[in-house]
Amino acid sequence: MVVVAILAILTALAAPSFTRLAERWRVRSAAEDLTSALYYARSEAIKRGGGVAIDAASGWEQGWKVTYTQGATTTDLQVSPTTPKVSVTQSGGVNKLYIDRWGLLSETSGGVPSAINILLYPVGKTVTDDGAIRLCVSAGGRISQTRQGAACS
Repeated sequence: MVVVAILAILTALAAPSFTRLAERWRVRSAAEDLTSALYYARSEAIKRGGGVAIDAASGWEQGWKVTYTQGATTTDLQVSPTTPKVSVTQSGGVNKLYIDRWGLLSETSGGVPSAINILLYPVGKTVTDDGAIRLCVSAGGRISQTRQGAACS
């Protein structure tokens, strides 16, 4: 009985640190999934001669998909599911990113390539939380990560 009581106390003391660890893992996993989708979309756009987009029509928290549009037909190339308990915001406030035939990203179809920032952080926290990650995507497609929502360089 004493051993069970000691284990219960130790578990109660350790639980908050495991919660923070789980939050960081979820955010990191979502950031890696989005980075992978960005690289995949760029390679498909180069291979297909453009017409590729990353679409998060229901909001970034609801997942995203890589699509290819040719004429009036849009095909889903890759679908990424909802990321639970992770808030995702894009700096320009858009839910669709376009990739041209050279692999350059923009926020509008046929638009000028631009740098894009995507913030990922635990639900209920802020972008300055120690689990927050900012994906910095240059106009040319280079992707880097900064911790705690620090500004892109």
